[in-house]
Order: sequence, then structure tokens, then C-alpha cells
Amino acid sequence: MAQKRLSGIFTPHMVPLDDQGRINEAELRRLVDWLIAKGVSGLYPNGSTGEFTRFSFEERKTVVRIVAEQTAGRAAILAGAAEANLKMTLEAAAYYHQLGCDAVAIVAPFYYKLSQDAVYAYFAEIARESPIPLTLYNIPQFANDIANPTIKRLAGECPQIVGIKDSSRDLPRFLNMMHDIRPIRSDFVFLTGCEEMLLPALIMGADGGTIATSGVVPEVVMRLYHLATAHKIEEARAIQYQLLDLIRLIVFGADFPEGVRQAVGLRGFRMGQGRHPLSAAQQLDLNTLARTIQCILNSFGFTDAPPGGCDPNRGAITSTAVEQIVKEVVRRLQG
Repeated sequence: MAQKRLSGIFTPHMVPLDDQGRINEAELRRLVDWLIAKGVSGLYPNGSTGEFTRFSFEERKTVVRIVAEQTAGRAAILAGAAEANLKMTLEAAAYYHQLGCDAVAIVAPFYYKLSQDAVYAYFAEIARESPIPLTLYNIPQFANDIANPTIKRLAGECPQIVGIKDSSRDLPRFLNMMHDIRPIRSDFVFLTGCEEMLLPALIMGADGGTIATSGVVPEVVMRLYHLATAHKIEEARAIQYQLLDLIRLIVFGADFPEGVRQAVGLRGFRMGQGRHPLSAAQQLDLNTLARTIQCILNSFGFTDAPPGGCDPNRGAITSTAVEQIVKEVVRRLQG
């Protein structure tokens, strides 16, 4: 079992890259220090926001090693161990245990469509062999779904499985899962991976969440969490609504997680270019998106407004700024 209960906000942070597309270790260490200083409950290396599929197995292990070394016990670490097969998953789990991580998050097998019996057998085998506590990671958009009855069965039979990170974006399902499992496992941890339902989940008894915006505005997300746990719901609700524009921009404003990369860069970090190539049109869209994100961050008080300013009511780009963007597009096309 876990030495300490996982709770609070875990940041699925990105990995800064250098000019050659390699892991920028110094900048990653600086990002870890910044997140811890801003009060996040824990770090979540190798999450979806961290682009784990675009790194090699050895690079994923390197990322967790750097994060564990730099964290040095100052915050909890929930390390992503979503490998493509059982052997590599167990190797990652053993290594992250050696590094001192608190738990690992594991998705159901992906690519091949499996029955729920097969999903159960996969996690049960890992739970038997893993030296480190596990959290299930349900993200049915990209991997086999872990149905609620399967989660309940695993929770009841496998003490090494200590919780779940649920990114199904389904609040009724999430609530029913907590309702069914809490009576048989009072220690089981429930983390939401859906930004928009963080406050509703917390109000209904969730332990926390893995929240991408906590890597951009950790001060704001942590304030929402602390207000919610202090039962100051009106103030927390205002922050949840205030975050919606930023969530839409960084999660859905561009091919994920490019919006997050732009936003973290605006907080002062050298994030580099992503490993997935972008078309010229996508890059221009990102430039526009970055300006809009800058306006949202300006409304929080974290950045200056971009040239041309922002609409004070919505954080939108002004007509002057749009004209400047058009001129920039024309200049690039001519180039």
C-alpha cells in the first residue's frame, strides 16, 4: 500500500525541449522547482500533457528520474507508466519505485480492443508483480475503457491498486464509481482528469485531480482546490468559471498539447518546439492562439497584454491586434 494517501492537485507537466528536440534537463528542473514553489500537491511526469508517447522508453525513464531527483521529497510523484506491454510496464514500475515515486498511473492496453475480462487480467497481473502502488488511468478516448464493474472488482481484490485517475469526462459515471467503491475501499483514491468538472468532483468527495491548467496557473488551480476543501463553494465556483476560457484555449484551441506549450512558455519557460511536425497554417494558428492565451493570463495578472491590448471584458484580441496578426501572416507568406 502507499505510504501516504494521494490527494490534491497533481500537475501533468510538459517536458521542455532544446533546439535539437532533446530533453532540456536544466529547464525541466527549473519547471519542477517553480511548480513546487507554487504549491502543487504533486507532479505527474509522463502524463498525456507530457507527450509521453513521443518519447522513447529510455527517455520516459529519464524524465521521471530528473523529476524525482529535483523534487527530492518536497511533493508527491505519481509517475506515468503507460507502456505498450506488460513487461515494459513492470520494468517502468520497478524503476520508478527505485527512484522513490509514490505511485504509478497505468492505462488499460491500447490499440487492440479487449474484453473487460482481459482488462481485469492485465491490471491484476501488474498488481501482483509491481513493487509500487498503482493507480488505474481510465482514458477511453485513447485506450480500452475500464468499466465501473471492473474498477470495483480490481479495488476489492487488489490492495496494491490504490486509486484511479478518471479522464472519461463523465461526471455521473465518476460519481457512481465513488458510490460503489467507497463502501468496500475507504482508502481508494479518486482523481479527476477533467478540468471542467474539478469543483463538482471535489464537492462530491473526490480526492483531487490531475489538472493540465495547474501547469500554467498553479496559483489559481490550487486556490480553487483549497477553497473547495474548506467548503467555500461560492468563491471556488467563481474560479472554476474563470478557468473555463483558459481550459478551452489550451486543451481545444490547437492540436493537444500545443496550446499548453504556448501557455507554459508565456509563464517564462523555454519549452522548445514539439516533436510532432506542424504545417505552416498550424504554426500561424498557434501564434494567434498564443496571443489569446496571453490575454487570458493577463486577466489573471500573470503576463503583460500583447501589443494592441486585450478586450478588458473577455480577454479577446482587439481589432488593432488582429490587424497586426494579418500583417504578420502576409509578411510570412511573402517570405
